[in-house]
Amino acid sequence: MGTPETSREPCPDRILDDIGGAFGMGAVGGAAFHFLKGIYNSPSGARVMGGTQAVRMNAPRVGGSFAVWGGLFSTFDCTMVYIRQKEDPWNSIIAGAATGGFLSMRQGFGAASRSAVFGGVLLALIEGAGIMLNKVLSAPQNIPIMEEPAPNVGGVPGFPMGQMPGQAPVTVESPSSSSPSSSSSSSWFGGLFGCKKEEPVMSSGSKTEVLESFDAPPVPSFEYK
Repeated sequence: MGTPETSREPCPDRILDDIGGAFGMGAVGGAAFHFLKGIYNSPSGARVMGGTQAVRMNAPRVGGSFAVWGGLFSTFDCTMVYIRQKEDPWNSIIAGAATGGFLSMRQGFGAASRSAVFGGVLLALIEGAGIMLNKVLSAPQNIPIMEEPAPNVGGVPGFPMGQMPGQAPVTVESPSSSSPSSSSSSSWFGGLFGCKKEEPVMSSGSKTEVLESFDAPPVPSFEYK
């Protein structure tokens, strides 16, 4: 965001721009003020007509006064820019003081001095308010930091695997817990159909199975009786 000095028109066009803006502002403000004043001072039954007549008589005059003030201010401002070769608030302050003194020059040196001081102080307040507003609007905003949940890490030293500090422990059922039920069901089916459960014997990597449903044939004997 630019400062009030850098955001204005260049110096030759600035004079016409300020004259038009000052005339419009004075005409609108003067019209509203004198319309209300005309309604208040007019007799009953003719208040609207009195307010309209007051606007026609006074609004152009107020707009012209504002245009003269704006044109002189821009002229002195461009003069200071040309002399000092830079844009800063001091140009506007000096231009405001020079404009106030120049417009009151016909009333004497004392009145011109007072108007010059008043114009300089008024422009100093306006420029100061503009600079403060510019700093407030251009200040970086403090965006709150959003804390994201920690990813599923392996673990933290001193805590079980998958458990973070401040988190309730997670119980995981082991497959061995379901072995009694499976063994009981298999033994029940084995007893029902007459088959015996296979008993694996783990010894040196080999497995032996015993089947009782098949009996070994008798060994023939060749002895004579």
